[in-house]
Amino acid sequence: MKQLLLLLLSTSCLFTVAQRPPAPYGVLPSSAQLRWHELEIYGLVHWGLNTYTDKEWGYGDEDPALLQPTAFDARQIVAAAKAGGLKGLVVVAKHHDGFCLWPTQTTTHNIRKSPWKNGQGDILREYRNACDALGMQLGFYCSPWDRNAASYGSAAYVDMYKAQLKELYSQYGPLFMSWHDGANGGDGYYGGARTRRTIDRSAYYGWDSIWALTRKMQPGAVIFGDVGPDVRWVGNEKGFAGETSWATYTPLAPEKGKLPANGFIIESEAVTGTRDGRYWMPAECDVPLRPGWFYHSAEDDKVRSREMLIDLYFKSVGRGACLDLGLAPDRRGQLHANDVAVLAAFGKWQQQTFARNLLAGAWFSASNIRGRSHKKYGAGLLTDNDRYSYWATDDKVLQAELEAQMDSITTFNVIRLRENIKLGQRIRAVEIDSWENGAWRTIAWAGSIGANRLIRLPGRVSTNRIRLRITDAAASIALSDLGLFLEP
Repeated sequence: MKQLLLLLLSTSCLFTVAQRPPAPYGVLPSSAQLRWHELEIYGLVHWGLNTYTDKEWGYGDEDPALLQPTAFDARQIVAAAKAGGLKGLVVVAKHHDGFCLWPTQTTTHNIRKSPWKNGQGDILREYRNACDALGMQLGFYCSPWDRNAASYGSAAYVDMYKAQLKELYSQYGPLFMSWHDGANGGDGYYGGARTRRTIDRSAYYGWDSIWALTRKMQPGAVIFGDVGPDVRWVGNEKGFAGETSWATYTPLAPEKGKLPANGFIIESEAVTGTRDGRYWMPAECDVPLRPGWFYHSAEDDKVRSREMLIDLYFKSVGRGACLDLGLAPDRRGQLHANDVAVLAAFGKWQQQTFARNLLAGAWFSASNIRGRSHKKYGAGLLTDNDRYSYWATDDKVLQAELEAQMDSITTFNVIRLRENIKLGQRIRAVEIDSWENGAWRTIAWAGSIGANRLIRLPGRVSTNRIRLRITDAAASIALSDLGLFLEP
């Protein structure tokens, strides 16, 4: 009797241990990074003096009097973005020409010199109010390169740049993102000194101190840049990540002995990230809605179509990244009707496609369930719309199969997979099969999952059974989502 009791207690302990959550694997996302992953799509708004000079990069000598919008309407811009499925906007507060769209104390080259609202306007305040009213997130890009500042290239300019960021952080928060790029020096006006100034791209700005400033003043914001530290540039401005894309990344400098920095990385490495990289630093895929980032009337009939945006969606959001769509208000200070129309069509497609998971209500069977605990780790959690509840396997189970049986023949052309990334990016290869004519047929595969993986099939598939085979994983499986969808 005593031996039987000991055996029962031992067995009970084994099952208790097995039911503990899987140990995290590798580097993990912060709470701010998790919120960023959940956004999936946001926008980058370029509007300023370049809008009126018909340029992409201003030289720094432009007259602020050029900025005279006839009907600036931040709410119209924000509403159109929201209709397009965007969850937030990063507003270009200062581009390379150095002109500030808010009444800064750091330079006279700012919106006070514009005749708009008799020099009393504040573009950033307009966006803050519009985002608050419409339930949208707000972030800013303040260019580190300033072709107007006389001090650019010296330590004094870095102090000025930090002062500008302090104004943005203290006056217009809370922010979801502080956005930085690698535009670092070249020819410019520089307070009237028409010359060329170069900097040490690896060290000039002292990015570590800038990131510390952001963390202190806007702790909820993620920091974007070529080297993150929270979100990395994907290495192109075409709007797509690699077919296999890792949320982890180890940025590399193009010169030995120097540290990587914004504008100083091996860009090709950023497209896919680094499997088991040093940092959790997922990719942002930035791309303009038009050919250029700023508005040009000659491009009114060259706005990307709904179909182009859908393709970009699958190649960015569908590969575990976020899509950052460039928006360019016109000289009135509003988005052109063509831009508004395609955003609305794109947003409608998102709503119609992902309104219902066709696997909801299906019967699941799995080759392994962690600790045999169906309630905590069963496959039924894959369709509960919670990104962090998950089907899990026992610690040593790195390959597993899952079958879903539906009540009737179901037609779909999109498959969605998600991992519980609170436990890291673990899965390295999956295949999906469809039961057709009495046999399994492989219809899709993927080499990385992460926060979100969307597979758009070349045609529609109709079946009442599918099978997911996880063929390679770095640690026990923690899959949070499996979905089937049909595009309209």
